[in-house]
Amino acid sequence: MGKLEIAANPGKGGVGQAAGEPLTVNEIFYSIQGESSYAGLPCVFVRLTECNLRCSYCDTEYAFYEGIAMPLERVLEEVEKYRCDLVEITGGEPLLQPSVHKLMSQLIERGKKVLLETGGSLDISPVPSGVTIILDIKTPGSKMDHQNLWSNFDVLKPADEIKFVVCDREDYEWARQVI
Repeated sequence: MGKLEIAANPGKGGVGQAAGEPLTVNEIFYSIQGESSYAGLPCVFVRLTECNLRCSYCDTEYAFYEGIAMPLERVLEEVEKYRCDLVEITGGEPLLQPSVHKLMSQLIERGKKVLLETGGSLDISPVPSGVTIILDIKTPGSKMDHQNLWSNFDVLKPADEIKFVVCDREDYEWARQVI
């Protein structure tokens, strides 16, 4: 499985970025999808830098700060190298970078099936309609449940998915109540 190596860049990530500016990319790699209804399928992952949450169980803290600025066209070129039709945009929190919307649109135009994994604290309504959203609802065990943007439920489409990371019985009961 290939992987684009990204050098560390402890500087400012995507926050404050204007649409059309380069994306701050942590890594682009090809692997097997391990989550959602797409589990088991080959997938290209585009992990963007920066996150506004600090979940207690985070396994990608390196994506908070490490990454490089890449023009949109270069990101698209890197994705195309893998000749895979399934692409997941993830992070960190990808919606912190306004240019991500253009990236998702361009991937759809190129015939890709696009998944967006988002932490659920930012508005998903601007996400292009052809994107399948995987909305991660933060449970109490994450210590970030106070950041859930509940209005996101109002804009979910039938093909979108909701994800709960359940840490314990309390989280399980909490998730049942949300459902």
